Amino acid sequence: MTRLLKNKKLWRIPQQGKLKGVCAGIAHYLDVPVKLVRLIVVLSMIFGLFFFTLAAYIVLTFVLDPLPSNAANGEEAPDSETLFDAVDAELAAGERRLREMERYITSDTFTLRSRFRQL
Repeated sequence: MTRLLKNKKLWRIPQQGKLKGVCAGIAHYLDVPVKLVRLIVVLSMIFGLFFFTLAAYIVLTFVLDPLPSNAANGEEAPDSETLFDAVDAELAAGERRLREMERYITSDTFTLRSRFRQL
């Protein structure tokens, strides 16, 4: 079971929620029906955990990020390795451009052009 939950992230799903989407997000994370999670929340409020449940719901409302729109459409978010490779490639390209600029600035051509501009 831990292997199944390892690749998931807990989100708020406001599109499917009644208030802020916390119960819908928990239901999606646990792969249970949303009505079951809502029923558990209501029963916990009735049977003496009103303030604890309310406080947990409010905290989760602010702590959990809303589900991204591309994930709601069925598209998968890129994994961390793909994002790391993209950032690494972008940094390598930036470093390459920086080295080319440094090579040009320290060249004789740049020195000659700057001297002509000063005349």
